[in-house]
Amino acid sequence: MQKLWLAVLMLLATPLAAEEWRVVGDEQFAPYSFVSQDDDTPRGLDVELVRAVLDETGQPYTLRLYPWARVKQMLERGEVDMAFQFAGTPERQAQYELVGPLRSGSTVFMSSTRVVLKDWHSLDDLSPYVIGQVRGYAYEAAFDKADLRRDSSASNPRQLVSMLLAGRIDIIVGDREQLLYFVREQRADAEVRILPTPLVQMSRYVAFAKGDKHRAERFARALEKLRADGRLQALLQRWTH
Repeated sequence: MQKLWLAVLMLLATPLAAEEWRVVGDEQFAPYSFVSQDDDTPRGLDVELVRAVLDETGQPYTLRLYPWARVKQMLERGEVDMAFQFAGTPERQAQYELVGPLRSGSTVFMSSTRVVLKDWHSLDDLSPYVIGQVRGYAYEAAFDKADLRRDSSASNPRQLVSMLLAGRIDIIVGDREQLLYFVREQRADAEVRILPTPLVQMSRYVAFAKGDKHRAERFARALEKLRADGRLQALLQRWTH
């Protein structure tokens, strides 16, 4: 009888204990988060970082990748509990509970070799050119507000690189390692150059709905633990070396 009561109590407790966090990320942000053509299994550095932190919390979760515009919509509508990866801009800070940084990366300008500009020193240097950027992405506060000629028709960074290689735009902006990843994917290293001066060293964060401090603080504690014991750095080094 005692065993029966224990079994009943465990069944009653299971729905609360097993409540899963719904976690989503960008499906076209290789090498940080992506799905292959063969299946929809989430892969990439950020996927592994997020999984490691969530595993440390002990919280059950599901993790899926979707187009970036949908990721933001799902978080804003309360359809998911957490999303990644967000730039640490003031606008994003105002929109969400950001936790991190999870990692940082260099945001740069990449041009076609047909463009004569070899580097830039002020945003005015970019004014003669059409700057390609991904629709819905935030890059850096001053750049985002600058009066520049922009093409925001690309829905993901891979498409942005293809537009540059096709000569449809002069310069694109994005994460250095990511842009190079897609250029190498098309074996087009000789057709592009990265302007030496980066736009910004941008930290990347995970986001919870504004006011969801309980989940945010729980994730933050687990993240700090992984950072302190070296596990976070070990993951970063495995992907960057």
